[in-house]
Amino acid sequence: MDFIKKWTESSLILKIVIGLIIGAILGVLVPKWTIIGFPGELFVSALKAIAPILVFVLVASAISKARTGIGSRFKTVIVLYLFSTFLSAMVAIIASTLFPVSIHLTQASTAAAPGGLGEVMSDMILMVFSNPIELLSQGQYLGILFWSIVFGIALKVVASDNTKDVLTDCADAVTLIVRGIIQFAPIGIMGLVFKSVSESGLGIFTEYGQLILLLVGCIAFVAFVTDPIISAVALRRNPYPLVLTCLRESGITAFFSRSSAANIPVNMQLCERLGLDRDFFSISIPLGSTINMEGAAITITVMTLAVCHTLGISVPLPVTIVLCIISTVGACGASGVAGGSLLLIPMACSLFGISPDVSMQAVGVGFIIGVIQDSCETALNSAGDALFSATAEYHDRMKNGEPVNFLGEFAK
Repeated sequence: MDFIKKWTESSLILKIVIGLIIGAILGVLVPKWTIIGFPGELFVSALKAIAPILVFVLVASAISKARTGIGSRFKTVIVLYLFSTFLSAMVAIIASTLFPVSIHLTQASTAAAPGGLGEVMSDMILMVFSNPIELLSQGQYLGILFWSIVFGIALKVVASDNTKDVLTDCADAVTLIVRGIIQFAPIGIMGLVFKSVSESGLGIFTEYGQLILLLVGCIAFVAFVTDPIISAVALRRNPYPLVLTCLRESGITAFFSRSSAANIPVNMQLCERLGLDRDFFSISIPLGSTINMEGAAITITVMTLAVCHTLGISVPLPVTIVLCIISTVGACGASGVAGGSLLLIPMACSLFGISPDVSMQAVGVGFIIGVIQDSCETALNSAGDALFSATAEYHDRMKNGEPVNFLGEFAK
């Protein structure tokens, strides 16, 4: 028990880095010891098993307990959250098209490119109306997402608060299981890196380096260009003092905590200093930690298109719009645990007929680069929560002719 306690309390990032280094060294020194790669296969299998249930209970729980009767200020912030997440997916698509990257996949795929938007839409409709139990067992994420939304809405209408609390407890329980699985990430990553290096040599890290640069580049572009433009349009003034304040006060702490949920107290304190209404930001900040998932949308989109590029699947322009929508909706249901967005990559890959066995390998790659990817992703998400909460309230005050003290205490 002491060992387990010390293991769980120690730095996950440090353990992942150590596992990565050990896996690379063993892959070079003893490439024929294939048993070393078994923990990696086991880790991916465990993620593959729990991911469908995770998506279902998280989305259903969030919708069943969603607040109603919110005012224009809340409507504004929800639109900002969703629109910025959609634009982030668009940025990821453009960047992936201009700078395509490949990732190492150990299993060939027979996936074929969709024939067109009509074929994609018809396949999606047929899939979402399939048996939900079969969808869960087969890991068909598009259908799982649809039925989780329907189930959540139905519970919101007919269920008692106690029933909704039970579903919330189920979501917490599944999240706890995911946290337990992720505690084995260092060992799993050691096996994954060993297998990749033993098969392809150290050159595999060139691909990962390009992938990291693409992901971080997209995140930086959204943080310093896309989000400021959205805020500037809403406020009609220079947004960068507010943007930089949110990145400095919220983004830095979120970078190290790697959890938007854990950063909620930090953001609420920031909103207090920004002079925002407590009745507003006490709701908008927790809401943002759930549906404002710009970084997650980038990760899902970039990783999906990297798999498509690796397999030689071309992505027509109309299909990219569908991918943006799927990434946006999927990102809003991303788990609050580290690496939660990676578990939704198979959902987006299923749009292109890519099997879960192949797409889950991309999840494994995501965990390998997650030391940087997840930290940057969470920093963008959390800073965006504060930025768009402030933007929504300032916009509403300006529209109603109320006095606005931009940046609150920071303006002094």
